[in-house]
Amino acid sequence: MPDAVVVSACRTAIGTYRKGTLADTSAFDLAHTVVGASVERSGLAPEAVDDLVLGEVMYGGGDIARHAAVTAGLQEVPGVALNRHCASGLTAVAMAAGSIRAGMDDVVIAGGVESRSTAPLSRYRVPGTQDWDEAWMSPSHPDRPDAPNQDMSITVGWNAARIGGVTREEMDAWALRSHQRAVAAIDAGRFVDEIVPITVRRADGTETVFEVDEHPRRGTTLEKLAALKPLHPEIEGFSVTAGNSSGINDAAAAVTLASDDAVARHGLTPLAVVRSWASVGVDPAETGLAPVRAIPKALRRAGLEVGDVDLFEINEAFAAMCVATTRLLDIDEEIVNVSGSGCSLGHPVAATGARMVTTLVHELRRRGGGIAVAAMCAGGGMGSAMVLEVAAP
Repeated sequence: MPDAVVVSACRTAIGTYRKGTLADTSAFDLAHTVVGASVERSGLAPEAVDDLVLGEVMYGGGDIARHAAVTAGLQEVPGVALNRHCASGLTAVAMAAGSIRAGMDDVVIAGGVESRSTAPLSRYRVPGTQDWDEAWMSPSHPDRPDAPNQDMSITVGWNAARIGGVTREEMDAWALRSHQRAVAAIDAGRFVDEIVPITVRRADGTETVFEVDEHPRRGTTLEKLAALKPLHPEIEGFSVTAGNSSGINDAAAAVTLASDDAVARHGLTPLAVVRSWASVGVDPAETGLAPVRAIPKALRRAGLEVGDVDLFEINEAFAAMCVATTRLLDIDEEIVNVSGSGCSLGHPVAATGARMVTTLVHELRRRGGGIAVAAMCAGGGMGSAMVLEVAAP
């Protein structure tokens, strides 16, 4: 069975919802920018690419992958857009790796894109009436009091905190460390190699080059985080705040994968090998703890254990689920989210999984290679994880 080899991995910098630099940049522009850069950085000719898979969650449907292929000059490359909520970008990479390992494709680009700032608002006609909901989002699971399908602060954040016994102080401490690590990574230039600069036209007609993540907060402190009000003060003990939750963001990421035969044939540089992946379903009320099942499942498929992993990234949809996951799986927090994650860098939903793969590959190569795991929960009671063996530079 062929290996699925990562031969390039890149992303845009991450913008802040509506007030950020990417507020007027469409998902289409973000997508073709990283897709084109991913091919260029791999050293492959466009005609070598067999397929393109992009996660897309909030942008209203369609096939943004095919749109990106045509715009990026990959006219003969088909495209498929997929939706596994927060895990869409990670699932896109898994789908590409699966096609290569099955011997069906030699080269596939995979990733995800999200422009929350320009995402369209949907309208939904309530069955049996002529009433239209002006801001409707398709739910990932049936609505329940213990797992509202439109409020992840309860379904994911608060439930993970209650089940995992996570305190407000632990959530805030995790979020603070996330910001500190992200800022340290930016200042040290650790993201430079993975970020594709994008020229952005502002509303006033001027242009700027966007190449630095703008969501991390340099001045945050435990005192500032502790002063934030809970998102649901009417619920006794509720401790999820905007400060210990992920951001709402805009970004895109793309990973080019090739078979080991294609790597040799085209003289490509192998960055990492996708060793395994796994997705799980859990009760929607336990969505935040889905990585507790997905991570061991993916590791078993690779013949590995938690102790074999050099770096983890567990997406900080909410700090509570990261604290609970590391505690339940006995993972050393020092090797988790070493460059920040959702609370600091932000969570551009469909792009996040591919962004995590990109950051892990670049960071672990700087450290001499090893085993990396990307994991995340996903709306509706799902979780996904992927095991990568990162090559030494």
